[in-house]
Amino acid sequence: MRDDTPNMTTEQSITVNGTEVWLQGQGNEIVLMLHGWPDTRALWDGTVAALQEHAVCARLTLPGFETGPAATSLDDMCQLLRQIVDHISPDQPVTLMLHDWGCIFGYEFAMRHLERVARVVAVDVGDHNSGALLREWGLKEKLSVMGYQVWLALAWKLGGNLGTRMTRAMARWLRCPSDPASITHKMNYPYAMQWFSTAGGFKRAAPIHLPMPLLFVYGERKPFMFHSSQWLTQVASAPGSAVLGLPCGHWVMVSKPEAFHARVRQWLWGEA
Repeated sequence: MRDDTPNMTTEQSITVNGTEVWLQGQGNEIVLMLHGWPDTRALWDGTVAALQEHAVCARLTLPGFETGPAATSLDDMCQLLRQIVDHISPDQPVTLMLHDWGCIFGYEFAMRHLERVARVVAVDVGDHNSGALLREWGLKEKLSVMGYQVWLALAWKLGGNLGTRMTRAMARWLRCPSDPASITHKMNYPYAMQWFSTAGGFKRAAPIHLPMPLLFVYGERKPFMFHSSQWLTQVASAPGSAVLGLPCGHWVMVSKPEAFHARVRQWLWGEA
């Protein structure tokens, strides 16, 4: 534990606007990690171990997933992320590492605050709100997405033990690697935002256009993708950006940790 600047840290916990942020590692670069459903900051345990010799890894559990407000609006989430980035890296932009709903919140933050984000590593969710993705989904894919997402949104609305049982049942069906004991209905509010416009929903989310370098890594073995083929082409052709598909499902950093971490280190720091 320490009280000085983050670029010398080994391990430190700070609180920003009521949200606990863990910083681990050393170096002058800050990597801010955002998870999705139904995870916590523990999703990134292996990634922190793989990167902490090169950078300070900052991670948090999204507000409301364990404690805090029942739902956090897109505007409030972006404001919180700005406060966190300004606190942990006041003099230079950070690298974002994003997964699932962390991509959706992180992309919006990056587009609103371009000067605070140097580059982005995104995992398994790309142009989630594009017409190109919607056109590529067939009826089966659209019904599948609606089915599991509305189920989770309803579980959030119902709350309590029933909502949590519904959430854990869906997590089992989707083969989520998170500890079932850590999963509750509270983690579902982004789905309620998506389908019921809870906390203002995502209507104000901009189409995804990131001018900074982007590494996009995705699982190839899923019933449907969360990105379009157009997205892959755009990312692969952008200067400094890259795409990697791995033979696994949605939780790439857990299913294929060696390949994922090796590619991230190579892209970030040129490691062979």
